[in-house]
Amino acid sequence: GMNALRADLAMISEWIDPGSRVLDLGCGDGTLLAFLAEHRGVTGYGLDIGIDNVVACVQRGVDVIQRDLGEGLDDFGAGAFDYVVMTQTLQAVPQPERVLTEMLRVGHTGIVTFPNFGHVSCRWQLGARGRMPVSGALPYQWYDTPNRHLCTIRDFERLCQRRGIRVLERAVVDHRHRARPWARLLPNLLAEVALYRLERE
Repeated sequence: GMNALRADLAMISEWIDPGSRVLDLGCGDGTLLAFLAEHRGVTGYGLDIGIDNVVACVQRGVDVIQRDLGEGLDDFGAGAFDYVVMTQTLQAVPQPERVLTEMLRVGHTGIVTFPNFGHVSCRWQLGARGRMPVSGALPYQWYDTPNRHLCTIRDFERLCQRRGIRVLERAVVDHRHRARPWARLLPNLLAEVALYRLERE
């Protein structure tokens, strides 16, 4: 049940109504979709580029399409899904702004999570050490990272404002996906991972 689900995925599942249609972008091994199908009665698809993830999804009984998100979502009609979810993938796609726009075209509600590059540890490593940050939320070295477009919480909210995207709900957690009260007070400085529920204005 919920206890077996990673904390951030458990949080996301609470944002999704039972019986909904869900598209999970960068779905990984299908853990979230499998949980939602079993416990929330959702239907939907996962998209992932990795063949190992596609195989894992099939083994879990999750409908999955092998797809590079850089190719867009043209195969899906407007409003085809109630929710489009993208966890820890926004910073890895070639055109984050385009993906966000497409998410909210094919889905009524978007759910996005990403590592916060404005976290105090990132600032300290850049400012004091002059080196690209490595942390629990950003575990890669600069030369082997899949991340292309790192952003801060403020950056993301500014993009939403510019693109006419309404933030319905925001949650912030540490790299182990635990909610911390101090992170809620100063999210751009103290949160390692941000979670958003979004819709078009």
